[in-house]
Amino acid sequence: MAVSVEDPEPTGERERAGRVPAVLGEPLMQRDHAERVARVLKAIADPTRLQLLHLIQTAPCGEACVGELTDRLGLRQPTVSHHLKTMNEAGLLARERRGTWVWYSADPEGLRAVREILRAPARAEG
Repeated sequence: MAVSVEDPEPTGERERAGRVPAVLGEPLMQRDHAERVARVLKAIADPTRLQLLHLIQTAPCGEACVGELTDRLGLRQPTVSHHLKTMNEAGLLARERRGTWVWYSADPEGLRAVREILRAPARAEG
């Protein structure tokens, strides 16, 4: 629902007076929602994490274990585990322990949320 921000002064008078025209009609994103969105975006705003996500998504079974990812990226296990944990906590990856190994797969809901975040909201016709 759009919030009315109509300015009683005509546009030309506002601009001549040095004031910014009131053109924002959508309500402000709630702070807690903005913080959740930022956490998700920060989780993928890293080149190594983007590489990990790509490797997992393109793996033959759509999943990979830490050992495979460590070998492929040439990074140490604690570094890879840290990145995977960050993405898991952000809801981008699912994890499943099988014996001594942990397998990761892309979380479809988390990836859908990223697509929603990046999709521009529809503009109100005015």
